[in-house]
Amino acid sequence: MGMLKEFKEFAMKGNIVDLAVAVVIGGAFGNIVTKFNESVISPIIALIMGKGGITEVTVTAGKTVFPIGLFLQAVIDFILIAFVLFLMVKAINSMKRKEAEAPAAPPATPEDIQLLREIRDSLKK
Repeated sequence: MGMLKEFKEFAMKGNIVDLAVAVVIGGAFGNIVTKFNESVISPIIALIMGKGGITEVTVTAGKTVFPIGLFLQAVIDFILIAFVLFLMVKAINSMKRKEAEAPAAPPATPEDIQLLREIRDSLKK
């Protein structure tokens, strides 16, 4: 029973749960970028190159044909994902810097000082 309890404590630590969520969201994000590349970027490149798409790009050396299109598609996916993640990390770091630079709220005035100020103000009247 002790080993099961240890495993439960390990699995429920914040870092493990955060990592699991990050992996799931990262996979979904990767899928979104792949579909964006396939449906928007690839057709634009296909128009420019005059071929059916990036995946159909090949290089021929002698009688050997190297289908490099799928590799190019993966490279474009990686560049898009890396760029968007860079922008997200940059935005998060900017927000953290603004929070750190924000001045702390002044400490509350002690009650006795506040009372003395009220007495002073009432005597001025």
